[in-house]
Order: sequence, then structure tokens, then C-alpha cells
Amino acid sequence: MKPASGTAALRVVVDLNRCQGYAQCCYAAPDAFAIRGHEILFYDPAPPADRRDAIERAVQACPVRAISLQVGPDDGDAP
Repeated sequence: MKPASGTAALRVVVDLNRCQGYAQCCYAAPDAFAIRGHEILFYDPAPPADRRDAIERAVQACPVRAISLQVGPDDGDAP
């Protein structure tokens, strides 16, 4: 489901080459990030806006700065 008109769309980008599997993002935002199997990170690249605070905590918690959060207007083109 897309955010309501006039709200900011979120886009999570994870540099999987930089990610070392420390899983600090999973502790900071367990509804947005999960490690499965042998250090395989699962995440929603276009999470709902109500998860923004938790995802910002995850961005800050990542010791190798592999996560970034992009916020922009929802133009209807985001996935």
C-alpha cells in the first residue's frame, strides 16, 4: 500500500558489499530488518512511513554505515 498523498515515501538502501552482518539494524528495527540463514539480510526497500523512526535508528546503529534512508515526496512512481 502506498503512503497517502502528500506524505514522504521512504526508500531503504543497503550496501550489501559493505554489510558485515553485525545485525545491529535488526535490534534497532526488528520489523524492518532480519538476518536469516548465514548472514543473509532481508529488508523492505520501500517501507511504510510509520517505520521511519525505527529505520533511522537502524541507520545510526550500523557500525559500517551500510544503510541509508532516502526520504522524498510520494510521486506515485515508487514501488
